[in-house]
Amino acid sequence: MSAEPMTPANSELSIELQGLRKSYGRVRALRGVDLQVRKGEVFGFLGPNGAGKTTTIRCLLDMIRPDGGTLRVLGMNPQAQPVAVQARTGYLPGEMQFYDNGSPERQLRFFNAMRGGRADWGYVRQLAERLALDLRKPIKNLSKGNKQKIGVIQALMHRPELLLLDEPTVGLDPLMQQQVLALLRDANAAGSTVFFSSHIMSEVESVAGRVAIIRAGEIVEVAETSALTHRSLYRMTVRFKRPVDLAGLQALPGVELLSRPAPTTCVVQVAGDMEKLVSFLGGLPVLDLETMHPSLEEAFLAHYRQ
Repeated sequence: MSAEPMTPANSELSIELQGLRKSYGRVRALRGVDLQVRKGEVFGFLGPNGAGKTTTIRCLLDMIRPDGGTLRVLGMNPQAQPVAVQARTGYLPGEMQFYDNGSPERQLRFFNAMRGGRADWGYVRQLAERLALDLRKPIKNLSKGNKQKIGVIQALMHRPELLLLDEPTVGLDPLMQQQVLALLRDANAAGSTVFFSSHIMSEVESVAGRVAIIRAGEIVEVAETSALTHRSLYRMTVRFKRPVDLAGLQALPGVELLSRPAPTTCVVQVAGDMEKLVSFLGGLPVLDLETMHPSLEEAFLAHYRQ
């Protein structure tokens, strides 16, 4: 069943999903996804493998058809206008296929011809230089990371309005990961909306202004990245003057003992009000304590503990 008719498009949105559903036999990949991505933002799409990230992106490009729900990309219905949507979009799939006997330059020129020759070849060479990619070496002799660079370049080379990237830094070393993230920032600064899936929390935290967390085909949260990492969840390291008995600690509501690295040290996580923990520690010989907010990864994993 194809997607249902939509209400008029919101001109402020690059992506708009309502109740998107998709099943593969008895496996329900998407269970009614609602999502809005504003024009000009960098949006992270977080979830483990199998959560529905790739299925969502493929529906956006009409590469697969949803069983129900509605969707718009750049104000268009991708099922009615797939060519127009894809022409204005830069897409990086999770796994790209190449003509292995050719060179990266030949492959990229092929992609450019498919888009009507819209790319500035000087810009292509600039991208290749930033990613340290040799455009003349046969693709069959390239590493997985260098093949990933070809995919990144083909997504960016025509300066699209919308970037849809499925795990863009997979297979890259840390230096190249940072370079790809810098390219995404540059594309966004030039006016592109960036929507990328990932399960690497640190890269989403460093680039995305907002993030959606998908679990088992359902969006469990959409939030500003900063808000997600600064909510009332804390990690505290407590050092004592001498070894102490912490038997009563785990009975406190919202408190979890994470580790006991030494007889005089404990690491705890606190959700919500810290008053009861502070009161408990008041009766112990505390030497010092250190409190920190969770990383995006810890906030993300909190949604998967059940």
